[in-house]
Amino acid sequence: MKLLIANKGYSSWSQRAWLVLRHFGIPFEEVVQPLYVDGWKEAILKLSPTGKVPCLVDGDLTVWESLAIIEYLAERFPDRGIWPADVAARAHARSAAAEMHAGFQNLRRDYTANWRRTYAWKVRGDGSALDDAKRIFALWKEARQRFGQGGPFLYGAFSAADAMYAPVVGRFTTYSWPVDAETGAYMEAIRTLPAYAEWVEAGRAEPWTIAQYEHDE
Repeated sequence: MKLLIANKGYSSWSQRAWLVLRHFGIPFEEVVQPLYVDGWKEAILKLSPTGKVPCLVDGDLTVWESLAIIEYLAERFPDRGIWPADVAARAHARSAAAEMHAGFQNLRRDYTANWRRTYAWKVRGDGSALDDAKRIFALWKEARQRFGQGGPFLYGAFSAADAMYAPVVGRFTTYSWPVDAETGAYMEAIRTLPAYAEWVEAGRAEPWTIAQYEHDE
């Protein structure tokens, strides 16, 4: 099983599938293709039909799109607990993951993923990302209050939903986003997850820099 990803310093979508594989102890070969270097698009297209990352190759089978990869892994390894066991919690987790997959474009645009830097808090862009953050914080609180009694993550134990929102935790951390104590505790649980910490450390050690994802202010 191979997972094609881009730079760990910047690739939020790559991180989601990678975290599921690493945290749940699923053996895989990591293939890193840095973005915006000579021949990068052609190299990705050799494995990924969309020319995007991540892309999972399992023998003759190719799976692209983060959420599809996660669902495939949950089916392939049903004993790993990738989704919550409780029916109501699992339905909520899948809804939350799908909302992340489809939404929050303003946050993505104005607060680009970057695990290599930390910036002082300020409102960026036209401020529309604040509404995205408000919705995310509300969703996290609802998940924690309804289903999070068994641990520090959204549904107690770490699940695919946490993997989907881990890059958002990274964004809020990078841009020093002000959060309340409850949200901060959840973010700290993500940051101290061994797989997440491994990703961040590797991203900071990479030799590649992508100028458009760096800010001087």
